[in-house]
Amino acid sequence: MAKYNEPKCRLCRRAGKKLFLKGDRCFSPKCPVDKKGAVPPGQHGQKRRSRMTDYKGQLVEKQKAKEIYGVLERQFRIYFKKALTKKGKTGETLLQILESRLDNIVYRLNFASSRSAARQMIRHGHFLVDNRKVTIPSYQVKKGQVITLSARAIKIPAVKKALADKKAAIPSWLQKKAAAGRMMGLPGRDEIGTEINEHLIVEYYSR
Repeated sequence: MAKYNEPKCRLCRRAGKKLFLKGDRCFSPKCPVDKKGAVPPGQHGQKRRSRMTDYKGQLVEKQKAKEIYGVLERQFRIYFKKALTKKGKTGETLLQILESRLDNIVYRLNFASSRSAARQMIRHGHFLVDNRKVTIPSYQVKKGQVITLSARAIKIPAVKKALADKKAAIPSWLQKKAAAGRMMGLPGRDEIGTEINEHLIVEYYSR
């Protein structure tokens, strides 16, 4: 097994908190954030603390959201522009778009231990949306659509373990039954729970 201290851990330390990019392994006693606290990565991490300006705070929040959901800058900007065209609060709408990604929903349904693991499984063709195979992690799931594990995926040991976990908390805007899940509707801000200050992201793109 690879060492626990991988690049994803550096992202958490840079953000100053756990982003849970590695799923269950983030609860390991070896987690660098627990061991070293919110110290930036690198030899001079302790000395590199700088004053938090308004711009830096906005930038950090945007980067944190990108890292949590595994989205690159170009795609993230497209999501923001899309959120601007919809009714309601832009920041909340942006989070709803991110939460509607297939990789996020697979993770939220506890079919995968992390969003990155979910992306890998989707690319390998392990999921069906309304009985059609989808291999695009960024696929936007719509209300009422059903996400199902393929017969091949159900045989994977990690998937078997996840399906056997009856204590996993499933968000109220999703419904899960055995190896299938349904998106019941868009989540409200209080149902998302992710520690992101979306208002700072809106301010960043509104400069």
